[in-house]
Amino acid sequence: MIRNRGAIVALLTGLNFFNYIDRFIVAAVLPSIQKDLGLSNFWGGMLATVFLLGYFATSPIFGALGDRLPRKVLIAAGVLTWSVATVASGLSVGLASLIVARAFVGIGEASYATLAPTIIDDLTPTNQKAKTLAIFYLALPLGSAVGYLLGGFIEVRWGWRTAFYVGGGPGVVLALLCLLIDEPKRHLEVARTRIAESVGQLLRIPLYRRAVLGYCAHTAAVGAFAFWAPKYLEKRFDLKLDVANFWFGLVTVIAGAAGTILGGWIADRAIQRLPEVPADADHTHLANRLAAAAQLRVCAIGVIIAAPFAVACFLVPTAGPFFVLAGCCELGVFMSTSPINAILLRTVPTYLRASAMAIAIFSIHLLGDLWSPPLVGLFLDYLPIVLAMMALPVGFAIASAAWWPRRREAMSPAALPR
Repeated sequence: MIRNRGAIVALLTGLNFFNYIDRFIVAAVLPSIQKDLGLSNFWGGMLATVFLLGYFATSPIFGALGDRLPRKVLIAAGVLTWSVATVASGLSVGLASLIVARAFVGIGEASYATLAPTIIDDLTPTNQKAKTLAIFYLALPLGSAVGYLLGGFIEVRWGWRTAFYVGGGPGVVLALLCLLIDEPKRHLEVARTRIAESVGQLLRIPLYRRAVLGYCAHTAAVGAFAFWAPKYLEKRFDLKLDVANFWFGLVTVIAGAAGTILGGWIADRAIQRLPEVPADADHTHLANRLAAAAQLRVCAIGVIIAAPFAVACFLVPTAGPFFVLAGCCELGVFMSTSPINAILLRTVPTYLRASAMAIAIFSIHLLGDLWSPPLVGLFLDYLPIVLAMMALPVGFAIASAAWWPRRREAMSPAALPR
């Protein structure tokens, strides 16, 4: 059995790393898929949408199951599903079979993304949660970058199908390792609330509600940016696809890692000046609500930084300045990665944390990147490329407005769920 907290966090972080490799290989090889299968930009964007349909539609189910059943078994089943489906993506013979494979990748990832953070949260002391989640979510920029780099490298040498075979294979082994986790004990008998009642209870918590709403706008912008960036670089600056993937991946890994670590560090520092949160404090405790509001401000500052740099990077006429400005944008974007997930767990009852993550995942994809890649693809089909991409900074501006905290809300008894 794996009992050491560091080993468990390392395993779950490694799985998250492969999670994002699988997800972003599609963006890296998208132009080749479009050419091979004859897809418009709209239908290219729909590959992201069908993945997310599987992802967000099943996340509440896994959240409810995770509040009642051993999470490591559900995680292992999800990892195995997404790995096999990624390999199946490379075996696709047309649009229909590729769509089915990508939907099953989403279903598998829903289990993992919903439940893994709750295990980490159970294992981590209160004053280290944001930093530990920052380590876990460091896999987002690293995995995304490797997805771009690996996809671009393999595609020019062995074709886009091989990229999926390489991306999906390691997950099968890691899925089996999940079964060895010594999962933290919970009192599962208290988690008997029906799904509809859980949703109602969660949505009556103002801090949780605003965190999710801002996350929806953030995810819409980031999802479309990440999906279309290689295609944008190829068309706008006439870069070869492997070159575009290499440089965008390099910028993502540097800026994303720096932003994730910086955001986690600032989020932990932000609560050090506040009253200490007792170990047994629940989500209604004043110190806990003040800490959540302080961390929400970190998220807001990140997207305030990101928005103007996003505008600037699409306006510049050459690739060099684009990468510099895009890196500054990504630094701000990734500052929110750790704090927002800590907030989602901090602001809800302990026995509903898996459901809280599931509802958040469901919401940010239904109202976020479920529709943004095909919408931007439609813009790209009919509008100048620069104008089409300007839809993305708007999402960052909306997120900053939703996330900027209201101190009176955190202080007031009216902030408590009824």
